[in-house]
Amino acid sequence: MASTSSLPAVALVVALMLVLGNSGTCHAARLLADATAPAAAPAAAVPGIPALPKPTTVPAIPTVPVVTMPPMPAVPAVTVPSMPAVPAVTLPPMPAVPSVPAVPAMPNAAALPPVPAAVVPKLTTLPPMPSVPSIPKVTLPPTPSSIPGVPTMPFLAPPPKA
Repeated sequence: MASTSSLPAVALVVALMLVLGNSGTCHAARLLADATAPAAAPAAAVPGIPALPKPTTVPAIPTVPVVTMPPMPAVPAVTVPSMPAVPAVTLPPMPAVPSVPAVPAMPNAAALPPVPAAVVPKLTTLPPMPSVPSIPKVTLPPTPSSIPGVPTMPFLAPPPKA
């Protein structure tokens, strides 16, 4: 398990591997380069800018010497032991599923007795509200225009007037 002090070092190594590991051209760029048509002829030379000199000869690519590899050693054949046969087991008979009793048919709605009306008592007056103790009014001192030791903020709105 990595300690806390080596965590940034591990993160740096992983980031460097991601950045430098794929420093070549990515697959999409290679496919795009293979699939695109060759570029059009260059535009006319801009006056005042000298043309770049082109090399007249391209150096020859050296040939890679052929290396003879030793013969591959033979892989020994592995004999796998045969799997033992699984003995046949007779299973007990499956128990019968009990039958579901039939649901009785819904009786005719006309034959049902009427639903009795709910009796809700009528209130003529509401009970008195309990009294809530009143909170005494308190006058606050005026807000000072500046507080000593606290720098003023020019972008803030001025304090409200009392």
